[in-house]
Amino acid sequence: MKYKQRIVVKVGTNVMTNRDNRIVRPVLRNLVSQVAELYERDIITTLVSSGSVIAGREVLGKSKIKDKTQRRQVYSAIGQPRMMRLYYNIFHDYGMKCAQVLPTKRDFNPGIHRENMINCYEGLMSEGVIPIANEDDAVSVTMSMFSDNDELAGLVAQLLNVDKLILLTDTDGLYTGHPDDAGTELISHVSVDDDVDQFIKENGKGEAEGRGGMGSKLDFAQKTAAKNIPTFIANGKKPNVILDIMDGKNVGTKITMN
Repeated sequence: MKYKQRIVVKVGTNVMTNRDNRIVRPVLRNLVSQVAELYERDIITTLVSSGSVIAGREVLGKSKIKDKTQRRQVYSAIGQPRMMRLYYNIFHDYGMKCAQVLPTKRDFNPGIHRENMINCYEGLMSEGVIPIANEDDAVSVTMSMFSDNDELAGLVAQLLNVDKLILLTDTDGLYTGHPDDAGTELISHVSVDDDVDQFIKENGKGEAEGRGGMGSKLDFAQKTAAKNIPTFIANGKKPNVILDIMDGKNVGTKITMN
């Protein structure tokens, strides 16, 4: 099936959790409802979703495993099917289907693994199935790890040559200073050549259970935009934020070629 547009939406850990680091189902439902509406407009979405580690910790509780890497592997292995069950049930409510894709970084290297992954994505989208990608934390360690899901989202966007990449976090975008400081302003547009290091340092807000912060987002956003894929950083907890971006409203921070 041909679609008018194809987009990638990355959902960060802080978008889907509350202050107690618990997954907030209404937030996921709001996101899926937007994906469903876009589908009705012949716009297909690939999701890159965090959350497996948090979901695993909710099931297992406090782990006795002392090794941080092994503990993350265990949480992810337990939590990934739970995350997919949540997504499956919500998409089902909207009469849609979703599928799981768990790549490692080496799968994006030129070769048969990369071609197989492209075929998988293309096949799913041709059937109207929403791919949901997450790093395979159960087996991805050291050299095979992405720096975070922002990198994964950028690579998926480039792999599929999509029309837009949307990185959802718990802030409205890149600010001139810390978002909570008086007088701080949202930066609505960034070019791939703009030096934003000073703003990143002053934003000073990373994701609690993820590995990425604003610096990571801007880095991979600029790299993706350099491939002529407009990229957005926006607040995923705001209702209809994805629809607003797709409707051309001035939302979040937009990163483009110039």
